[in-house]
Amino acid sequence: VQLQASGGGLVQAGDSLRLSCTDSKRTSSNNGIGWFRQAPGKEREFVASISWNGGTTYYQDNVQGRFTISRDRAKNTVYLQMDSLKPEDTAVYYCAVSRSSYPGRERSSYRYWGQGTLVTVSS
Repeated sequence: VQLQASGGGLVQAGDSLRLSCTDSKRTSSNNGIGWFRQAPGKEREFVASISWNGGTTYYQDNVQGRFTISRDRAKNTVYLQMDSLKPEDTAVYYCAVSRSSYPGRERSSYRYWGQGTLVTVSS
C-alpha cells in the first residue's frame, strides 16, 4: 500500500476544500479507509471513515454535517469533502488504511498511513 494524500491548503473560515487519498498500488480496495487530523500540540484524532464498499461511514461529532467522506473504487481514491470550514479544523490531515473492511475510530485499527496534507483555516 502506498497512500498519497493531497488537496490541503490555506482557506478562509466558511470555505470548502476537498482532500484526496489515493492508493497508488491498488491494494486497499477491500479495506476501509479513515481520515485523521493532528493540530499543533494535540493528539492525532479521528475525523471520518468509510467501509470497503462505501456503504458505511462514520464521522467525528465536530465534523458531522460539514464533512463528507466518499470513495471511488475505480480510481482507488477516497475523498474528504470539507465544507463550512472553521479555524479549529486547522491541522495536518492523514488518510489511513484499516485492518478491516469496516473501519472504526481507533488509530490502532489502521495499518498504513499516508504522509499528510496541511489544512489551514484563517478566521
